[in-house]
Amino acid sequence: MEQQKSTLVLGKENMGIRGELYTTQVNLENRSYFFNVKENRNGDVFLQIVESKIKDGVDDRRAIVVFAEDMQRFLKGMTESLDFIEKDSKEKSKAKAAKKAEKEAKYSKSANSGGASKKVYRRKGESRLVAERKREREDDGIKRTGRIHVASKRNVED
Repeated sequence: MEQQKSTLVLGKENMGIRGELYTTQVNLENRSYFFNVKENRNGDVFLQIVESKIKDGVDDRRAIVVFAEDMQRFLKGMTESLDFIEKDSKEKSKAKAAKKAEKEAKYSKSANSGGASKKVYRRKGESRLVAERKREREDDGIKRTGRIHVASKRNVED
C-alpha cells in the first residue's frame, strides 16, 4: 500500500480564505485523507478530517469536524478503537494458529498409527458418512478402480 504525505503550514498573514492554519494530506491506493486545522470567525480552532475518493468518475468527499475542546475525548475514543482492533487481530491469529496445529496433529496421529495421512475431500452434496466409508475402504488395502473384473474359473493348466 503506497502512502504519501504532504504538509502545509500557513501563518496568520497567509491564512487561507477558508481559515486553514495547518493541513496535511495522506494518499492511499484509492482514497486521500486531509487533516485540516482551521479557525472560524469566532476564533475557535477545530480539526477537519476529509476523505476524498473517486467513485464512478465523481469525486466523493466526506468530512467530519472535531472542535479543540472535544479533541481529548475524540482521541481517547480513537485510541480505544485502535487498541480493540489490535487485540482482536492478535486473538484471531492465535485461534487460526491453534486450529492449524490441531489439524496437523490430527493428521500426524493417523500417519503415525499406520493410517492414511492424506486428506479425503467430499463431493458437493455428499454426506460425511459416505466420505468416512470411502476413507475406510481406502485403508483396507484393496485397490478399487470402479471397473468390474471377472476372474476366469479355468485352471491355468487347461
